[in-house]
Amino acid sequence: MVRKARARLAVDIGGTFTDVVLEMPDGRRFTTKLLTTYGHPGEAVLEGISTVLQEASVQPSRIGVIIHGTTLATNALIERSGAVTALLTTEGHRDALEMAHEDRFEQYDVMIDRPTPLVARHLRLPVRERLDASGRVLLPLDESSLEACLPVLDEHAVESVAIGYLHAFVNPEHEQRTAEWLRSAKPGLSITLASEVCPEIREFERLSTACANAYVRPLMASYLNRLAGELEQLGFNCPFLLMTSGGGLTTLDTASRFPIRLVESGPAGGAILAQDVARYAGLERVISFDMGGTTAKLCLIDDFEPLTSRSFEVDRVYRFRKGSGLPVRIPVIEMVEIGAGGGSIAQIDKLGRIQVGPESAGSEPGPAAYGRGGEKPAVTDADVKLGRVYADTFAGGSFRLDTAASDRAVQKEIAGPLGLDSEMAAFG
Repeated sequence: MVRKARARLAVDIGGTFTDVVLEMPDGRRFTTKLLTTYGHPGEAVLEGISTVLQEASVQPSRIGVIIHGTTLATNALIERSGAVTALLTTEGHRDALEMAHEDRFEQYDVMIDRPTPLVARHLRLPVRERLDASGRVLLPLDESSLEACLPVLDEHAVESVAIGYLHAFVNPEHEQRTAEWLRSAKPGLSITLASEVCPEIREFERLSTACANAYVRPLMASYLNRLAGELEQLGFNCPFLLMTSGGGLTTLDTASRFPIRLVESGPAGGAILAQDVARYAGLERVISFDMGGTTAKLCLIDDFEPLTSRSFEVDRVYRFRKGSGLPVRIPVIEMVEIGAGGGSIAQIDKLGRIQVGPESAGSEPGPAAYGRGGEKPAVTDADVKLGRVYADTFAGGSFRLDTAASDRAVQKEIAGPLGLDSEMAAFG
């Protein structure tokens, strides 16, 4: 019996749009674009999958693999919309997150703004224990100091905990014992071990990566597991793989445990596509630009390969200024990313300047032009006003834009307060 070749599905969820692509064995492709559903992002995914399967007259059993990329984790970090997170760390080292490298990334700025840690100081809890640089126990783990943490976790309704002890990347015993103790004391808690997420030297980067993983883990694990269950119920029995920040693929289980590895998964997919386009066109050096709803990303393709790195920064306070963001130590395709996308909201700051982002209108309600109740002007509204986005063909003509709503939003929030005409305000 000859087995039929199976089709492939690809899904990408951004802060504003969800895209679904079905590739048939003969090379035909079916695509659809939908607004991202924030209550459960899987709703748009399932609707998009249903649409392309109907168009192609394909049953779920004919799908050989589903590949998923997303910026949900990235957007949660940038917009600070993740879980209430606590950090358990070696006594005397709770301020390592705030001290960072003890340097000044903007040397002459006396009013310098430093990146705000994901975990506030009152939720960075000291634990009595200590290992030396070789992993030998200098001070045994004191479980009474763990007991002292429980009231704080309860008081602040902590959902996720990062555990990061000094030198635990050499000997993770204390972190593992703490995790076991916490699971017994608070079974519903999401727990991240720094020794698993980032088993490398350098305390600040390791703690920062662990906290970022803990911050997005409840959101991402809940979403991925729910979506996987829904796909199974619909008859999909194929592998469900996630795009990683480094451009590779990983399993559902690994992605749920270490969602920080997915932080740049959506943009990584774009960089891989740009790499293939560069090879097809014979262009050794290319700059790819990926404009999303919440962020914008640029990547350099050099000698037909995207640049890679072992670390990157997310949510930079100063655009393009190294050191002004939250460091994350994972394999990643190297990109410059700023919190300014099509849905980034414009407002007037205290100095009377136009400030764009990092807050995004997303898809609910979205920019004013979407006609979904949004009243604040976003970059998309400015583009509509200036004729850079055509209302009739936007998103493949899947829905029409409300140009009058864009005009009202730009006039009310920007042009009026600054005394500018609406076109100049949109240009700004």
